[in-house]
Amino acid sequence: MFIRNLPQPSTLNSMFELDKWQEIYSTVRKNKLRTFLTGFAVAWGIFMLIILLGSGKGLENGVYDQFRGGATNGIWISSGMTSKEYKGLQAGRLIRFTNDDYRLLKETVRDHEYMSSRMFLGNTITSHKNEYGTFYLSPCHPDYGYIKEVEMVQGRFLNNLDINEYRKVAVIGEKVKQDLFKGTDTVALGEYININGVLFRVVGVFHDFGRDDSELRRIYIPITTAQRVFSGQNVISQISFTTGDATVEEVDQMVDQTRDLLAKKHTFDTEDERAVSIWNKSEDFRKFQGLFMGIRLFIWIVGIGTIIAGIVGVSNIMMISVKERTKEIGVRKALGATPFSVISLIMREAIVITGFAGYIGLVLGIGVLELISRNLPQIDFFRSPEANFSIAVGATILLIVAGALAGLFPARKAARIRPIEALRDE
Repeated sequence: MFIRNLPQPSTLNSMFELDKWQEIYSTVRKNKLRTFLTGFAVAWGIFMLIILLGSGKGLENGVYDQFRGGATNGIWISSGMTSKEYKGLQAGRLIRFTNDDYRLLKETVRDHEYMSSRMFLGNTITSHKNEYGTFYLSPCHPDYGYIKEVEMVQGRFLNNLDINEYRKVAVIGEKVKQDLFKGTDTVALGEYININGVLFRVVGVFHDFGRDDSELRRIYIPITTAQRVFSGQNVISQISFTTGDATVEEVDQMVDQTRDLLAKKHTFDTEDERAVSIWNKSEDFRKFQGLFMGIRLFIWIVGIGTIIAGIVGVSNIMMISVKERTKEIGVRKALGATPFSVISLIMREAIVITGFAGYIGLVLGIGVLELISRNLPQIDFFRSPEANFSIAVGATILLIVAGALAGLFPARKAARIRPIEALRDE
């Protein structure tokens, strides 16, 4: 029987006494298989927790990536067709927005941040010298660069002078540049491209956070220029604006105000959602945030449940260890060991087993996530699974608490052992 008469642990220095660690090592070495199986349950629990949390983060990254290419606090208003009779007017009337609608909302909607109107001209044949391509033409106001979260690679986006002076300027996507200016390293800025027979000067190249290449095959031009050159009218297809730091209630008020203004101007029922379609992106974003909060909570519940199963195993093993060492503990107490010294020894052994095994599970889990992240093909709704620093810290704290709980009940049982009964134990 391996017995030491340890000094009473009156200070934190007892935590670093070498002979206590040697005794723990000796106990673990004598029960290798039992310790391995116990530690494996803990390691597996931590491993699964990290994998589940990392996978949940990958799903979250994938969904949030779909929100890129447009401000999460954006409101998009599109015209449609009435579906209800209203004030003697029949259903089926086509609602058409004009520049007056844009000016009305810009001057009236309170607390908006950026606002732009757009025209839908669709795909147009565009050329530069001997290179041709079909690209999506998107006339808009300068604010649309902020609403769409356009990231400029070269040059600039549209500005107010382009709008006021009807300039024939264009901001092209990276794919447009590659197709029309391929085979050369010449910068596209300052060059002219032919859009439906009209020359436009390239003033910027952008990278748009689109879901596919078609988003990058886009050309932005001033909406005033497009109305004068291509349509000859003041008709617009869509109005969009951002709500800044407005609260949920304020955003809802802005949406209601927008619908009321347009309903009054175009004479349709405010309850007729087909007349004017309003997409509140911030509302969808909030829904997804709530969804992923629920997913994270579910993952933590499942992961912690798995860890608890391992901790119960550790606690049972420590109970068996206390039973096997009853005489040893009795001798310790007979020689003057305090209940605290007995409790600290048992709890320290439990913390060592759970901590070491859990750390292995933590490292393996992070390693597997890193391998998946590097080798996983691009998937729309699953990107870059990862376990961030806060997860690692949380898992570490969980290990310490779990180890302490695993050893607490066996340690309390050991502390209640009476020396005379322990020495008589067979």
